[in-house]
Amino acid sequence: MNQVVTAILGGGQGQRLWPLTRDRAKPAVPLGGKFRLIDVPISNSLHAGFDRIFVMTQFQSASLHRHIAQTYRFDSFRGGFVNILAAEQREGNRDWYQGTADAVRQNLEYIDEHGARDVVVLSGDQLYLMRLKEFVGLHRTRRADFTVAVTPVARAQAPGLGLLRVDGTGRIVEFVEKPKDPAVLDRFALDAATLERLGFEAPEGSFLASMGIYVFRREVMRSLLLASDAQDFGKEILPRAIVGHRAFAYNHTGYWRDIGTIPAFHEASLDLTLPLPPLNLYSPDFPIYTHPRFLPGAKVNRCRVEQSILTEGCIISDSSITRSIVGIRGIVREGSTVENTIVMGATRFEPTGGTRTPLGIGRDVRIRNAIVDLDARIGDGARLVNEGGVLEADGDNWCIRGGIIVVPRSATIPPGTVI
Repeated sequence: MNQVVTAILGGGQGQRLWPLTRDRAKPAVPLGGKFRLIDVPISNSLHAGFDRIFVMTQFQSASLHRHIAQTYRFDSFRGGFVNILAAEQREGNRDWYQGTADAVRQNLEYIDEHGARDVVVLSGDQLYLMRLKEFVGLHRTRRADFTVAVTPVARAQAPGLGLLRVDGTGRIVEFVEKPKDPAVLDRFALDAATLERLGFEAPEGSFLASMGIYVFRREVMRSLLLASDAQDFGKEILPRAIVGHRAFAYNHTGYWRDIGTIPAFHEASLDLTLPLPPLNLYSPDFPIYTHPRFLPGAKVNRCRVEQSILTEGCIISDSSITRSIVGIRGIVREGSTVENTIVMGATRFEPTGGTRTPLGIGRDVRIRNAIVDLDARIGDGARLVNEGGVLEADGDNWCIRGGIIVVPRSATIPPGTVI
């Protein structure tokens, strides 16, 4: 399938994922030990044969630039590319991206120059595997002006998402963004018969939610964006556009998670360690592409490892690792216990010796329900366990968000520290 351009929205400052976004753009946050968040939407697009891809971001984009430049290289005969479109000041517009719609509007000239028939709009901070070729194919079969990917969610999630109602043909008849009024929510709740008709296995009373994934006819998208100064697709563009346009829903029956907060990121990441994970990174049909590294295999010496992911270059010695992820070049030293934790690893191997706390997890350390970012140093005997169940806190070189302890990138936790 040709004549498709993909626009990936890198998101804003990523405050809900701070401090993981302190030094990097949200799409550059490490995932699953060896990937980056941006690898998920890019891989979905490439599997569909859509290899003209723009990534729109504006905060801390240096590491994202580097990752994309090192990872996605196409031969000169194919014509594909993955290009970063960072917010920039131009003649007539000196504003940063004000929202999802504004980000695409500011880059219409780059999208238009490829003459694509359709534009696929993806989010840069979600986990999913979707057959985007089927998505675009159904969009074209229906002669839709735009199509919204949807999935069922529970009532607790509904107020934070865009909700839809559709008719018997799948055409969208009503769209509301993040409704809080119980009466509005009641109107959008689905009965068992409707859920069965839509092909969803979900409890009665579920809601049809937008995934923030769209496909537009390019001319329609252009006219919608230029007709107003609306800043956001879900909040402003889509509720108005369903009137007077052929707008349809695409029912996504597979896995999908929005991982825009620390607890959501932590939970979704550790779900990858399950024997049968909801997001199967081991599928031969949908591999996730990332930067190839020339590293030795994981080294495990006299350890107990349960339901965990150990990536290349990591060294685990006389330790216990349970339901955790140890990323590239990650080191866990003797006597340590790591539970329900993401250890992102390191960007380099470090010579042994010296007086500084070494990279990685020291000796006799206990860590539970935590995220340890790249190049962090955890001193011997430290205890990062949050025994008091604190939900929010800030300390020297650490913080707690939603009950999850986070050690920022390149931070040092002195020996014996208790958090």
